[in-house]
Formats: sequence, structure tokens, C-alpha cells
Amino acid sequence: MPTPAADAVAVEIAPSILGADLGRLSDEVAVLEAAGADRLHLDVMDGRFVPNITLGPDVVASLRDRSRMPFEAHLMVEEPDHLLGRFVEAGCQRVVVHAEACRHLHRTLATVAELGAQAGVALNPATPASSIQHVLKLVDLVLVMTVNPGFGGQRHLASIVPKVGQVLDLADRAGQSVQVEVDGGIALDTVGPVVRAGARAVVVGSALYRHPGGVVAAIEEIREAARAARRIAGTVGPR
Repeated sequence: MPTPAADAVAVEIAPSILGADLGRLSDEVAVLEAAGADRLHLDVMDGRFVPNITLGPDVVASLRDRSRMPFEAHLMVEEPDHLLGRFVEAGCQRVVVHAEACRHLHRTLATVAELGAQAGVALNPATPASSIQHVLKLVDLVLVMTVNPGFGGQRHLASIVPKVGQVLDLADRAGQSVQVEVDGGIALDTVGPVVRAGARAVVVGSALYRHPGGVVAAIEEIREAARAARRIAGTVGPR
């Protein structure tokens, strides 16, 4: 059981199941939940916006009654509007769309809220934080990509980490409270800088499934590294 002090510096861990054994997907999700994952990050790819194809809403629906974790759908798809309702119906509490993929981003995010889910917006590495300053009132989460989306196991782009602070500065100026989540090459050696930059959630994929001690040990180690970074950040002033 975490102590109050630990809770104060908690960073949420959102495992991606891209690297899981898809033939045992429900069992893999159960292991992640037992390991203390905060929510499940579901990478949805269409082969158009990104050069890969992954799972759809029917797979998500099949997992929904196997887990009590919140589900977060990360739609790496072109023109996501026609899929929003299907992923909410499948049991996703949050739907994250890419700023680059939406013709009318404001309308898309508003639709997610109308469907009864939380809305998030994702930014590819080359997309500036300023591109979402006019939609921050519509989201509770900004997903900063530190890899170019489409495949797991890519090298973390450390040069993108300052975007975390840029997003938070924009939100502060707008009087909005948003959580920044970072996705891309998050592992034991990269989680610290993103947390110190202000991220309060991280998506972890390949680092979980490549860990010699298994996903439970990986989550524990990354969580502790994130807590340590949060404590360090707290000594130089709150973010």
C-alpha cells in the first residue's frame, strides 16, 4: 500500500499492449492490472496515418469485462470522427486523437465529450505545442509523442521533452488544468527527464516486455524512478 508521501509524488503508468502476446491478450491485461498499472493505453493504428495496423473496437470490447482499469484509446488514424463512438461504446473512458489527423480538431474533441468520455489530444514530435492552444479547454490530457508514431520499440527522442513544459505553460496561461502524458521510448533511463519536465503520466511499452524480470518488475522499477524524479522536481519548485 503506497504511503501518503508516495501518493504525493505519484506518476501514472499507462502500459501499451503493442508488445504483448496477442494470442493471450486478456491474460496479459490481467497481469498488468495485478502489477498496479493505472490505466491501459490502447494503440489504434489504421495503416494510413501511420504505417501499421493494430486493434479495433471489437478487440477493446472483448477486453472490457476482463479488467477494472480505465481504458485510454490512442487513435493514430486519419479522420477519427467516425470511430469515436465505437471506442466509447467499447468501454474507453478516454479517447485521444492526433492534432495532425483532425480536419476540425475543436469539433472532434467536443464530440468525444458529448459521447461521455474524456478527450485527449496527441502531438507528433514535429508538431509545436502552440498548435493546440485554442483547444486546451476541451481536453483533460495532452499526449506528447517522443517517437514518431507507428511502431513500438523506437528510440526515445530526448530533444522533444521540453515540449512538456511548453504545453504546461500554455495551459497555465489559459487557466486550464491538463495532465501531460509522454509516449515514446519510455524506460528506466528515460522516465526521469520527462517527469522532471512536468509529465504526470507515461506510456510504457517495449520496456515492459523486454525486462528480464517481467512486467511486474518493470512497472515497479519505472514507477520508483518516476517517483524519485518527481521528488527531485519538487525540490526546485512545483510544476
